[in-house]
Amino acid sequence: MLRCMIVDDSPCFLKAARCLLESQGIAVVAVASDTAQALRQAERLKPEVALVDIDLGAESGLDLARRLQCETDPSPPRIILVSNHAEDDYADLIEESTVAGFIAKTGLSGDAIRALLVEEDEDPHGNSVIATPET
Repeated sequence: MLRCMIVDDSPCFLKAARCLLESQGIAVVAVASDTAQALRQAERLKPEVALVDIDLGAESGLDLARRLQCETDPSPPRIILVSNHAEDDYADLIEESTVAGFIAKTGLSGDAIRALLVEEDEDPHGNSVIATPET
């Protein structure tokens, strides 16, 4: 079972996403609402994947993604960015980053996460992937 951490500043989204993903076979081992919590949880619980909201209130999900990848050695979680905003708003930033990809919050599902991770594994160039609800 895929071990997942969800990072979002909305308690409602954290609860809803956890319920949804757990009902679809994803083990949500941690939730966090800010960078400090996320780094502690990732270090302690070693999730395989972290869903990180791009807009964490006063903090940047992109900055957190970089820190998770650099500061949680030896095996950092694979990062999937999530947002309420349209994927086109972040396409360039996602492409330039080293995250696994992006899933719109409206398209979040266990299948979307698994499909995105498979696509990333199959991409020989290591490009980030944007998942759509049809994925």
